[in-house]
Amino acid sequence: MDKKVLRNLSYGVYVVTSIIGDKKVGCIANSAMQVTSNNPTIAVSINHDNYTNKVIKETKKFGLSILKEDSDSKIIGEFGFKSSKDTDKFENVGYEEIDGIPVISDSCGKMICKVIDMMETETHTVFLGEVIEADGYTNDNPMTYKYYHEKLKGTSPKNAPTYEEEKEVKLENNTNKKKWKCRICGYVYEGESVPEDFICPICGQPHTEFYLVED
Repeated sequence: MDKKVLRNLSYGVYVVTSIIGDKKVGCIANSAMQVTSNNPTIAVSINHDNYTNKVIKETKKFGLSILKEDSDSKIIGEFGFKSSKDTDKFENVGYEEIDGIPVISDSCGKMICKVIDMMETETHTVFLGEVIEADGYTNDNPMTYKYYHEKLKGTSPKNAPTYEEEKEVKLENNTNKKKWKCRICGYVYEGESVPEDFICPICGQPHTEFYLVED
């Protein structure tokens, strides 16, 4: 099977959020779509390993923030490569609350959804949510996965539906390679080597967390 065909499906970059008690949670999702217009419903896919999945199942409510092309890339670092179980992802990210659910301020639209159905796959839960609130529409370009991959040089978090593991290559046998990938978030640096003072713009890791990859 040629999995490259899947790359031609359209993906966005979203932050799916919820709250249980006073604990705010959230994660990055690139699989979200409108299912109906009357009443509007949204489907999102969340990995079983994400703590956000567990919270949504308990609360039956989630928020969806649509990131834009110029949204701060550190939002992806916070929500895509850390766990809400032991991290306050909202500590350094601007947010507001709509109907009691935290949503990302630096976005081009926010929706609050009530879970009306769920479908389980081997690795993910697909939540079907009825939109009960929507706000924050702007004319900014929504971020697509293609933009995130090609312009920001990022890759999918390990729990994303589109994640595929890539091979690391031995530096001594591949000195001609020019692409270096962050082990944490997948950001790609292009150059002869990664400068010692370089800090990953997405997840804040030092140059030692970059490895050489094949083209």
